[in-house]
Amino acid sequence: MINLQHVYKIYKLGNNDVYALNDISLEIKQHEFVSIIGPSGSGKSTLMHILGCLDVPTKGKYFLDDIDVSLKDDQELAYIRNKKIGFVFQGFNLLPKLTAIENVELPLIYSNISQKERTQKAIEALSKVGLENRLYHKPTELSGGQQQRVAIARALIGNPPIILADEPTGNLDSASGVEVMELFHKLHEMGNTIILITHDSNIAKQASRIIKIMDGKVQE
Repeated sequence: MINLQHVYKIYKLGNNDVYALNDISLEIKQHEFVSIIGPSGSGKSTLMHILGCLDVPTKGKYFLDDIDVSLKDDQELAYIRNKKIGFVFQGFNLLPKLTAIENVELPLIYSNISQKERTQKAIEALSKVGLENRLYHKPTELSGGQQQRVAIARALIGNPPIILADEPTGNLDSASGVEVMELFHKLHEMGNTIILITHDSNIAKQASRIIKIMDGKVQE
């Protein structure tokens, strides 16, 4: 499903080249559960941006379902993101004035789907994460674990094959973190490809494969 071939991400710092990613090659198969682990500054967040089509490589190729996304413009990347990838972030990224169901509906606002169908899809997504009784609660009325589950429901609403999660348990207490990881395992069993970015080895080892990043390179 994912194939990176000799990918570099190079930034200019004055007259110097800074290699955020330095010759990364890797494959992720459909239905895999992969964790990408590395310390702060290792390049794992840059790699996440590449994998999530939020950025393109300076050099190298990135094939997603046999499409070379490294050649796409911003509009084409946005279309691919919308169809292929659901994002879950450490900070939840929920809009505080909207209810859970309104937050989950957001990715479908600009699609040709009626309000009734959007609402139905949002209810289904929230039911998948066990929040069918919290549809009309705002983020401040939910625990951290519940907010992250709303964020996961939002990632699921377009039925993307890939869930890309960046430190999804980073802002949660240990009990909520366990619940969220159980949910990722459930989604994996339902057929999603899960890519988990983390610095926590206890979280990383729950995946079926671990990719270690250091200094912009795959270590193992």
